Amino acid sequence: MDKPHHDVYFKSMSLLFKIRDIFSPRINVLKEVGIKPGYHVLDYGCGPGGYVTPLSKLVGESGKIFALDIHPLAVHSVQNVAAKKKLTNLQTILSDCQTGLEDRSVDAVLLYDVLHDLLQPDKVLKEIHRVLKAKGILSVSDHHLAKNIIISKITGKGLFNFLTKGKKTHSFSKIER
Repeated sequence: MDKPHHDVYFKSMSLLFKIRDIFSPRINVLKEVGIKPGYHVLDYGCGPGGYVTPLSKLVGESGKIFALDIHPLAVHSVQNVAAKKKLTNLQTILSDCQTGLEDRSVDAVLLYDVLHDLLQPDKVLKEIHRVLKAKGILSVSDHHLAKNIIISKITGKGLFNFLTKGKKTHSFSKIER
């Protein structure tokens, strides 16, 4: 997709997400993850940033949010949300895979509505495995994929175990190597 069409698509998607968030607040999805104050959370494929404000409230001032996306408009959108809401515990990352985060530095990773779209899912899952703490949670939601496909894609390479299925998310734990 060329840049002008991709930008129009992103802006349209952002508008639809804002409407979705009115009827289905993101905090309800995040409650399934068990995020606590002080957590460091990676929102992998953050899009326009629908999760950053409720995440900021959950992790508190002692926590940290890393919002990663491949699209510069997404990162810019999240930066605008952070500036408007005065979110000081947020860092954006423009990347298609590598986070630049330290090994075992993140308590939870959100992989929401991007698994179906990943060009190199194995590479992304290895990076998530690397940055996730030993007791960390990988939370996955993707309405484009059936439950059994999500579970097999995440557990298939021996990096994660399936823990539970919530109303909107699937939770996985990291397998230590």
